[in-house]
Amino acid sequence: MNHTSLNAEALVFLADILDAGNLSAAARRLKMTRANVSYHLNRMEQSLGQQLVRRTTRRTEATEVGLRLYEHGCKIRTELAIAQDSVRELGQQLRGRLRLSIPSGFGQTVMGPWLLDFKRQYPGIVLDVTFENHLPDMLRDETDISVRVMSNPPQNLVARSLGPVRHVACAAQSYIAQHGLPGSLEDLPHTPVITSGVADRQLRLSAYRDQRRQEVLLEPTLMSENFQFLRQAILAGLGVGIVPDYLVQDEIASGAVRAALNEWQLSIFGTEMFMLYMPNRYHTRATSVFIETILAQAQARLSQA
Repeated sequence: MNHTSLNAEALVFLADILDAGNLSAAARRLKMTRANVSYHLNRMEQSLGQQLVRRTTRRTEATEVGLRLYEHGCKIRTELAIAQDSVRELGQQLRGRLRLSIPSGFGQTVMGPWLLDFKRQYPGIVLDVTFENHLPDMLRDETDISVRVMSNPPQNLVARSLGPVRHVACAAQSYIAQHGLPGSLEDLPHTPVITSGVADRQLRLSAYRDQRRQEVLLEPTLMSENFQFLRQAILAGLGVGIVPDYLVQDEIASGAVRAALNEWQLSIFGTEMFMLYMPNRYHTRATSVFIETILAQAQARLSQA
């Protein structure tokens, strides 16, 4: 690898280092040793007579000159990826690999069938799907697309809406027969609540009605990130579930579960589901097709609601 002169390879090398965030991460991404990455970066800076990267123990940041060269490196990298895609796709079915991070409840209940349909339609595309509820570091984890419920998506990511998320307070008939349903928001702190939550963090329920917002602190009796388990707990009559409506819509329709506080719009972690991805990352044709397919599925679901 020759980084002693300013060529296309050197610019892409610089872009890869800055995207990785630090030299150790860059070394893993480039399949080099950290010492080797540092050596070539030093040679590149010496040949130009300019510092391109400020190094700290945790991060690398571009200098003003480095930022200008980084932008050129990103453009070159994108053009190379487009060229490689064009060659690869000649006379072949759509191929590629997508790393997806999907929330467990929405992923298994709603998106799971969408992903299976997509895989049937595009068998040449490898889907690497992680079901998790925390937002990953998309650069560090090399995640292509993340789906999350939130009210205000991060400004450094592209956010495409998959529709609103509505929570419902509900209970099984066996629970209602013994305890009844909560009649007001003020009843919830004294009710055995079943919901998802974050460890070591106070759980706040936001409720909206007629331009009014009210907040309720919850102390759940059962919490889990596994939404199928939450559904089982609700059906077992262990308490009042506060869960996304899609999780129990069939049970509500059949009468096995009844909803309460329907005059309120309830929210815990956010009011909308978003598909998130990096703004500067080149999208292969496989990624672009996936994004448009999922957006179409989400739109079809909203029109049926």
